[in-house]
Amino acid sequence: MFTGIITDIGTVKSVDKEAGDVRLGIETAYDLSSVDMGASIACSGCCLTVVEKKDNVFFVDVSAESISKTTIGDWDEGSRVNLERALKVGDELGGHIVSGHVDGLAKLIRVMPDGDSYRLKFEVPQDLACFIAPKGSVSLDGISLTVNEVEGNQFGVNIIPHTWEQTTLSDRSEGDDIHLEIDMLARYMARMLEVRA
Repeated sequence: MFTGIITDIGTVKSVDKEAGDVRLGIETAYDLSSVDMGASIACSGCCLTVVEKKDNVFFVDVSAESISKTTIGDWDEGSRVNLERALKVGDELGGHIVSGHVDGLAKLIRVMPDGDSYRLKFEVPQDLACFIAPKGSVSLDGISLTVNEVEGNQFGVNIIPHTWEQTTLSDRSEGDDIHLEIDMLARYMARMLEVRA
């Protein structure tokens, strides 16, 4: 489990596609001596398992299933990646509960400066739109964000300067696909209503 609070921006140092899965080497500022083998790290919102460590680079294997549901297949050497280590009991829950399971891709359709901040508008697959509500939470590329407004299958968020500078959102352009994880509470509420219907 994660909170959607990004604590480092990693850089992809290697991409090995020769095996059945893709093995990525990601450089980080984390003290990797404190990261256990088998630990989970959210990489732009996708929960991945540390399978190897070397100096300041950790390695993860990405399955064909994950490649098909995310933008990870487009990552190459030099790609910047939002990182968050797994939540520990007693840690501050600064964002919201995030599982690191990408539900789909949100398309960034507009970036508008708003004072020192930015307003971003996204379009999501129709089957996920019902899970997104004004003042609710979403995770975008692993970042916990509050939804400002919703219209059909589009929604907007406000990005303060700190979030813009300390995440990879500033790397994104209109038309880019971004990892979307809907709020876990919304998912379970929808399931409860479906079962009762």
